[in-house]
Amino acid sequence: MKFQMPKNIKEAHKHLIDGDFSSEELTKECLKIIKEKNKNINAYLEVFEKSALKQADEADKKIKEGNCTELTGIPLAIKDNILIKGKKVSAGSKILEGYTATYDATVIEKLKNASAVFLGRTNMDEFAMGSSTETSAFGVTRNPLDTERVPGGSSGGSASAVAMNSCLGALGSDTAGSIRQPSSFCGLVGLKPTYGSVSRNGLIALGSSLDVIGPIAKTVSDVEIIFNIIKGKDELDSTSISQNHKISKSQNQEEKTIGVPSFVNEIDGLDNFTKNNFNESVKKLEKLGYKIKEISLPNIKYAVPAYYIFLPAEASANLARFDGVRYGLHENGKNGIDDYFKTRGAGFGKEVRRRIIIGTYVLSAGYYDAYYNKAQTVRELIKKDFEEAFKEVDAIITPTTTGPAFKIGEKINDPIKMYLEDIFTGPANHAGLPAISIPSNKKPDGNFESGLPLGLQIIASHTREDVLFEISKNFLGEK
Repeated sequence: MKFQMPKNIKEAHKHLIDGDFSSEELTKECLKIIKEKNKNINAYLEVFEKSALKQADEADKKIKEGNCTELTGIPLAIKDNILIKGKKVSAGSKILEGYTATYDATVIEKLKNASAVFLGRTNMDEFAMGSSTETSAFGVTRNPLDTERVPGGSSGGSASAVAMNSCLGALGSDTAGSIRQPSSFCGLVGLKPTYGSVSRNGLIALGSSLDVIGPIAKTVSDVEIIFNIIKGKDELDSTSISQNHKISKSQNQEEKTIGVPSFVNEIDGLDNFTKNNFNESVKKLEKLGYKIKEISLPNIKYAVPAYYIFLPAEASANLARFDGVRYGLHENGKNGIDDYFKTRGAGFGKEVRRRIIIGTYVLSAGYYDAYYNKAQTVRELIKKDFEEAFKEVDAIITPTTTGPAFKIGEKINDPIKMYLEDIFTGPANHAGLPAISIPSNKKPDGNFESGLPLGLQIIASHTREDVLFEISKNFLGEK
């Protein structure tokens, strides 16, 4: 009998518990799909076939013993900026050529304790700088729903891995939308948790005040399962926090108010397809019983320009450690200084070099106050705007992106157009708020209106992922 791939983690878990199939069988099916599809999609940079099968065997033993979690034996894909001990990691860059991780990221340690199975590391924009997975040093990743289009970025490899049914979930990282935007483009659910709710220990940093690790999966319930495993305070990450509040039981929709920012329909570049879909999503939520309230976020228009000042500054500082001396690529020059310049010139791609130059400039003497401090002031104003809004509403909604997945090559030579991909997603990172992207035009048969998926972004107040899960499940009709 032909193996039938389960639709989601919840379904797979039930089958594993009932003995309908083993983790080994499930993992072998995933590896088979990777072999069939990855050459064209380029979602995986490396497949951990041997260790994955070993993990599956160990998971099967735990399931038989009745000692398992909801992720025991579940095959997952891991973004290539999250450390797995003994495995290569490159962050999509040549500069880390040959580097092998010497320890597990905290999220990896937690997933190992849950007996999840790691299928491989997924492609990404170099050092997470990009919105299309076109800046990777290891080739472009394609969208499995339309291979002429991008999967989004920077976690495009993780989203593509889930979308091509090669795994049941994946980890990505999100600095300005890098989980939510690819989830939207690939018709998936992607969660950017509250800043600090998931440990950054073992994540190769881009912007330390913005970076968050989060899950991508096919359903809200699956994302919730992964999040509940990886969250929690970690003494190895000074920015991590505890989520002490008890997750509230679902309240009546009538008790919840959803805010719609007044600027949404005024955004330049928002196509009619996306605008109409968003307005239909608002009507759907209203029909479900939620109160809809227009809100003002007056400083949100400055979010993108501010982000592209303080993010490059943080990136410039974080990437200074990659010098080719202790590990990674090394180019020989005339002397030590020349070695340094040659190594970084050869190791970093165009987009990374661009952001390092910008970041170094805004941090330099005479420009720090003029640019960096002003950008940080804007960031604080955006935080306050959200704080005021959440006094009146329980959640805020926007489109996830300004349109569906664009074609490969369409925006890569226009940095401004590419940076504007963050226009809806970036503000939640500014404020450290949890946000989720869910498919907003999915039909009952699993296809999408007009052929390409669109995402609805829902933002909640600090540590209120439970609100996101509740509204998302109601919207999608998940039980």
